[in-house]
Amino acid sequence: MSSASFQPASGPARRTVVAAAGAAGLAVALTACGSDDEASDAPAGSGPAGGSPDDGGAGGGGESGSGAAGAALASTADIPEGGGKVFADRKVVVTQPTVGEFKAFSATCTHQGCAVKSIADGLINCPCHNSNFSIADGSVKSGPATRPLPSVEITVSGDSITLA
Repeated sequence: MSSASFQPASGPARRTVVAAAGAAGLAVALTACGSDDEASDAPAGSGPAGGSPDDGGAGGGGESGSGAAGAALASTADIPEGGGKVFADRKVVVTQPTVGEFKAFSATCTHQGCAVKSIADGLINCPCHNSNFSIADGSVKSGPATRPLPSVEITVSGDSITLA
């Protein structure tokens, strides 16, 4: 038998390195899948905008990154009273809460950025997690969303509705 004694290798054991790598990967996966309503879940450029003036003709003010200014959206006859229409290609929802009053909001849900799909019973509906928003002001009527839909400026001239 030799007189040399067993000397353990210095540094972390292989098992420790593998466990740490696995824990780091799990942390990244959980962070990507998590939901924090306080953090900005909406895509960049669609954050909440200013108030929504009740001028009977235009939706609230603010930027939403929802298409070109001055671009025609619809005829006023296309927007039902007490309802609205989703313009998915422009990422805008136009509503008519009362006769002759037109509002516009971002069509991107403030919960996790899904596109809203329908309008029924005075509510703008997101199919991803069933958040509902008021057609009158974009406020949350039921969640998990906690923030209202941002207003989008529109102009109503005659029977034409355009992005402002």
